Amino acid sequence: MITDTYKIRPRYGEVDQMGYVYHANYVTYCHQARTELMRKLGVNDYELETKNIMLPVISFEIFYKKPAYYDELISIKTTIKELPKVRFNFEFEIKNEQNIVLSTAKSTVVFVNSKTRLPINIPDFVENKLKNYFKSPCERKLKVKLLR
Repeated sequence: MITDTYKIRPRYGEVDQMGYVYHANYVTYCHQARTELMRKLGVNDYELETKNIMLPVISFEIFYKKPAYYDELISIKTTIKELPKVRFNFEFEIKNEQNIVLSTAKSTVVFVNSKTRLPINIPDFVENKLKNYFKSPCERKLKVKLLR
């Protein structure tokens, strides 16, 4: 499993007339959090594009619990629970500074060849960067022993 937290302060233009962060902005926040997590793992959008790979969103589901406000520091925890094959699933939990859950979300993207626009299996270079996070504890211990 892979987990990372991304922090952001909603800007004035992202707040609606009620003083709440406009609901569609949560999608953007989750996208930013997903992009930053992938960047930390060594997979960035530019590299994918140069290799003719796209990651279009095929589903996004969000549950709003409490509103976020202008300039309130919020944290978006992004989780990848399984090594992707063709579909790549992300889960998000958005909290405020008081650690109150504001919303939860799930997003699925799919690896696609940008020229054919057809789904493809996870590219080897992406799989190689992610697979160590999904090894069982026994496999990780064995690898450590073999390296000694």
